[in-house]
Amino acid sequence: MSNAKQMAKLVGVIDGGREEVINLQRSLVAIPALAPESEGDGEKAKADFMRSWLEKAEFDELIELNAPDPRVSCGYRPNMLCRLLGEERSRTVWVLAHLDVVPAGDLKKWKSKPFELKLEGDELFGRGTEDNHQGLISGLLAVKAFKTAGIQPPCNLGLALVADEETSSRYGLDYLMTHHADQFGADDLVLVPDAGDEAGTLIEIAEKSILWLKVTVVGKQCHGSTPELGNNAARAAAHLVVKMDGLEGIFDARNPLFEPPISTFEPTKHEANVPNVNTVPGKEVFYFDCRVLPEYPLEEVEKKIRGMVKEVRDRFGVKIRLEFAQRAEAAPPTPESAPVVVALKRAIREIKGVEPRCVGIGGGTVAAIFRRAGIPAAVWSSLMDTAHQPNESSRISDTLGDARVMAHVMLHALEAGK
Repeated sequence: MSNAKQMAKLVGVIDGGREEVINLQRSLVAIPALAPESEGDGEKAKADFMRSWLEKAEFDELIELNAPDPRVSCGYRPNMLCRLLGEERSRTVWVLAHLDVVPAGDLKKWKSKPFELKLEGDELFGRGTEDNHQGLISGLLAVKAFKTAGIQPPCNLGLALVADEETSSRYGLDYLMTHHADQFGADDLVLVPDAGDEAGTLIEIAEKSILWLKVTVVGKQCHGSTPELGNNAARAAAHLVVKMDGLEGIFDARNPLFEPPISTFEPTKHEANVPNVNTVPGKEVFYFDCRVLPEYPLEEVEKKIRGMVKEVRDRFGVKIRLEFAQRAEAAPPTPESAPVVVALKRAIREIKGVEPRCVGIGGGTVAAIFRRAGIPAAVWSSLMDTAHQPNESSRISDTLGDARVMAHVMLHALEAGK
């Protein structure tokens, strides 16, 4: 059977999957897989559901590689690798998706219950529908289509379902690459459906460095009517925030691959200090989210920040402590000539009829972990960009459309390396 006929058969199977998309989303949304950092109990319940689904699908291999974590009731964070074996066994096309989601946030801003699926025509609402159930389900449908159609893929097809993507990946892909790196090969094609645009044209091949700073300023608390008896931590912190706001003008390089094309330095979270108006706070805790272009080593940024901290500390006589909530140096970008990018570009053109383009992003994805290990990875999906928001949603048509693209990549994977 020619590749064109095989592709038509795969598309026919995938296009019949509307009800399966809805049923899978309904089951997954109902399981709030939250990390301990978000006051959750991890991903075990969702992993148990996925194990049952995968066992019924009867793929060739299903491996569980669980990361120990005493903070959750089961004692571990689940990671699952599933394979459908191909003609060539030395190479695998991977689709990697994460099991965890972020908290619902302010329930008043939701038009429906966040952990109960709501269907409106082509659109599915609920926490996790886009991030990352859509990509997960597209991958499942693409691999299952080969099994259902009776088509042996040219190489192995793999699904990697990992924990802990929303917080650090310490118990997810980072754990796998540290303790089980032999499961992946340098010649594998890795697709991470966790970022993109509505048209499905953007292929993410590079990321900025990430630096999350926790800044603690300690002065001396006192009554608001006698400020001379204390040392106002809020005032010192405010001056430091304004000073750090100038980092964008210092690290001012522009790189057109990225959107936005600059380094960004944003004050974000602020912890509560005193509960009443007439108390001068003796402690202030705030956070900065820094997304830095690869042109600048994080060490250089940190040095400049420490200099600003010293200036404020000396001026106001306060103590200031810097902590890194997250620190990730930018990984080497995936070359546009990498087989996964070549195969994905071809699939997007032929299946979606649009012209793809490669970009860099400020957000971190697990693709960086693969890239640091020397495995080129591409991040792509057709998304409405509702992740982490109230009324998060995903289109059924996008899920099926992305599954078609993934199936095309899988069918033509070996051709991309020629």
